[in-house]
Amino acid sequence: MDFVSIRIITADVARLVEFYERATGTRAVWATEEFAEIEMPTATLAIAGARTVGLFAPGSARPADNQSVITEFLVDDVDLVHRNLREFVGEFVTEPTTMPWGNRSLLLRDPDGNLVNFFTPVTPAAVEKFARRTTRRLVSEG
Repeated sequence: MDFVSIRIITADVARLVEFYERATGTRAVWATEEFAEIEMPTATLAIAGARTVGLFAPGSARPADNQSVITEFLVDDVDLVHRNLREFVGEFVTEPTTMPWGNRSLLLRDPDGNLVNFFTPVTPAAVEKFARRTTRRLVSEG
């Protein structure tokens, strides 16, 4: 089994897509006005309008109502990401901080209030952990 994507339901697809394009440096691929995907090497961030919820199960998801999920992005330099987003992000929950498990993390909220964590492994153990994941992915793709 492979984890393929996470989907964020929003009332303003264009606004959220613009945010994630800028935050990740990756252009979205639009399927319709109500659905776009930001494809990354290991997974896809899908952004869909509230009207798409009815296609699955009406009322099962609500925009801007997340209080439990943090979407995370592994980056080369979390401090650089912070500098690049400083003028663009409305709320930083935490400035870049080195966590006890070895990642330097930047926690912020996207325009819908969803938590987003950008992180860089900085201790030898954290660097090794993510190097193993990258190696496994490359071997399985090759």
